[in-house]
Amino acid sequence: MTRTRRQAWGSGRAGLAPRLLIAQTLVLVAGAVTTWLVASVVGPSIFHDHLRQAGVGHSPSEAGHVEEAFGSALLIALGVALTASVVLALGVTAFFTRRVQRSTAAVAHSASKIASGHYRSQVPSPGLGSEFDQLATTINDLAQRLGDVETTRRRLLADLAHEMRTPLGSIEAHLEAIEDGVRGLDDQTLEVLHGNTARLQRLAEDIGAVARAEEGGLDLRPVPTETSTLVESATAAAHDTYDAKRVTLEPDIRPVGSVMADPDRMAQVLANLLDNALQHTPPGGHVRVSVSKPDPGWVEITVTDNGEGIEAHHLVHVFERFYRADPARSRVRGGSGIGLTISKALVEAHGGGLSASSPGPGSGAEFTIRLPLHRA
Repeated sequence: MTRTRRQAWGSGRAGLAPRLLIAQTLVLVAGAVTTWLVASVVGPSIFHDHLRQAGVGHSPSEAGHVEEAFGSALLIALGVALTASVVLALGVTAFFTRRVQRSTAAVAHSASKIASGHYRSQVPSPGLGSEFDQLATTINDLAQRLGDVETTRRRLLADLAHEMRTPLGSIEAHLEAIEDGVRGLDDQTLEVLHGNTARLQRLAEDIGAVARAEEGGLDLRPVPTETSTLVESATAAAHDTYDAKRVTLEPDIRPVGSVMADPDRMAQVLANLLDNALQHTPPGGHVRVSVSKPDPGWVEITVTDNGEGIEAHHLVHVFERFYRADPARSRVRGGSGIGLTISKALVEAHGGGLSASSPGPGSGAEFTIRLPLHRA
């Protein structure tokens, strides 16, 4: 059966409220008929036994007339009572089903608007009990999350287009200059072309890494690794870059135990954090990398700088894709804008967490990796 036919078949069916009314009507009618039949069969027999036990003197014809009168009165009274009960019950049922129909129609209408992309629509409370209220709340929460996802998607596409536009524009400009004879294919031109191509390749790799990390598709190879070894390797790799910018890198390494980690992935995380700290620390500043065990079963690696700092309203966004507290200046520095996003996803894939804090602009920032301690 095709989708169109299924929709047509579904649209021809009765709604919930008519079904409830029909079902309740059948139940009431069945109950009334059953009661009437049982009373018509059992009632006269019981009455006859009572007359016989009472020993009241009546001729057979008189006794038959009395029993017939009782049976008729019983059935008439019972019939009237059952009819009135059924009518009253149907009235209450009709009122309730209409209310259910109005409430469910309102929920369906709001849900349809949400499905059409109007994520600001809210499902009203049906007023039919806590279960329906919970359903409405759940749909509203889902709509809000869908709206947030849609906003993020649009911003992601816009930022991605912006990130690609700059290197592509540079490549196109240099190629046109070569075609027009304005520039030659010299070493400087090749360096620019290779640099922009590498930037695009790095952007594609970073986006793929984030997607795999958030979907749990990373090929992690965790092994017991000393925390101090991770920090020593990362600071040694970044030492020359820090010296070139005249920023002091201060490792504070102490033995705190080992963690189950993929050394290559954790090296990537630390390299991203050290590069981020270097970008936002001016010459003459310093960056400190420390290792500690604040709680039993956990270790922390903290990267602290005394650079630009982060405003409070930016802190909650620093791990979002392409988010930059200072977009213009960060784009001049280069980078894909998702290094911190990748780092957070990688740390969480190891069962840990990555957080950021800052006293404010001009007071530096602190990024803390928290990992579970490995117990042999």
